[in-house]
Amino acid sequence: MSTAFLVLDDGRVFEGQSWGSTGKTFGEAVFQTGMTGYQETLTDPSYHKQVVVMTAPHIGNTGFNTQDNESEKIWVAGFVVRNPSSLVSNWRSENDLESELIAQNIVGLQGVDTRALTRHLRDRGAMRVGIFSDLEMTREEMVVEVRKSSQMSGSFLVSDVSTKTPYVVPAKGEKKFVVAALDLGIKSATPRALSERGVEVHVLPFDSTAEDICALSPDGLFISNGPGDPATMIQVIEVVRQILLKQIPIFGICFGHQILGRALGFETYKLTFGHRGINQPVIDKLTSKVEITSHNHGFALAAPTETEFTTVYGRGEVTHVSLNDGVVEGLHLIDRPAFSVQYHPEAAAGPHDAQYLFDRFVDMMSLKVGK
Repeated sequence: MSTAFLVLDDGRVFEGQSWGSTGKTFGEAVFQTGMTGYQETLTDPSYHKQVVVMTAPHIGNTGFNTQDNESEKIWVAGFVVRNPSSLVSNWRSENDLESELIAQNIVGLQGVDTRALTRHLRDRGAMRVGIFSDLEMTREEMVVEVRKSSQMSGSFLVSDVSTKTPYVVPAKGEKKFVVAALDLGIKSATPRALSERGVEVHVLPFDSTAEDICALSPDGLFISNGPGDPATMIQVIEVVRQILLKQIPIFGICFGHQILGRALGFETYKLTFGHRGINQPVIDKLTSKVEITSHNHGFALAAPTETEFTTVYGRGEVTHVSLNDGVVEGLHLIDRPAFSVQYHPEAAAGPHDAQYLFDRFVDMMSLKVGK
């Protein structure tokens, strides 16, 4: 174990010890407030190009296993914790966390005052960051390298995380519907949740055309979560507009929510430090019910929360709002079968308050096909 440094692009430096792989890495510094589910966080493609700071001080006690992965690999650019567990105690564990980080060449940092770091990011906002270990560099040299790294705003990252070839997740039990899922960084829990409801899911590459989608004669289109700036997703936004015209039911999650919103004509904007964790309160404006939800997003949708809105596809309204800061967390079209939420109803790991949204999607397809 050697001394290592976390360097932010505003010049602040935090000292800790190397953990996981050594060397250097760069990304956007963000904090994640979940006390559990670190493996799902690490393997969520939405965290691509982000250095994740865990606010819970004790991480790694349940080890690592292949069953809980949300994708085929760890996607975070770096991983920062206060106290990694010295022991692994879980009957499902197949490896300890640090060994997995080393095996997948993920640069980490331990022994950092993550409370102070989180407060700094909360006050100053998410920013570029670098982790440096086992390197002979001055503070000034490290800061310069961080400031040369790319920013999240304007970044196009889905081509890195999307599947290269289509694949099918079969329905469990009787097949009731066929859904085309645009993979912008999809988590494995999402097709699984649809499959459990009798849906055959055809997962498609991000650059699939409207013709590719319609060739499946799908009962619905799902738009997945993913990394990067939604403003860069011009091709996918146009595909969604074409599907809206065809009256095919649409359900979007997280990145998919932002893309549906942009397809309707709204802008997106960068949040100061984003929402990341499994404990975010959201109110359903249609029922006045409060849900505890799982989030991972740094951008948000600029849509009116108090009144109905009108688009070229008909009327719509915001259905869900964050109780922490008023961010738009869900919307639907009144005159067409389309809705989306900013958070994660599949919530692996996390609360299950929002799983009814998958049932809502199934009900929407049922009405469309008359089942």
